[in-house]
Amino acid sequence: MEKKVTKESIIIDVLMMDRGTAPIFIRHGMHCLGCPSSSGESIEDACAVHGIDADKLVDDLNQYLNSK
Repeated sequence: MEKKVTKESIIIDVLMMDRGTAPIFIRHGMHCLGCPSSSGESIEDACAVHGIDADKLVDDLNQYLNSK
């Protein structure tokens, strides 16, 4: 089964899917992975707050997950 991340995915769910996604979030400038908001915030919402391109982040996350 292919793992698929979307902009609506909750950050903590993605991290729990595969801890190897953490460096991808950090590389994109999302250093708040331990923040309480990450347990309920979508990738799209977090990216809007941090000025990060959500589409690029989601693409990179899916590329990583699909390469495994």
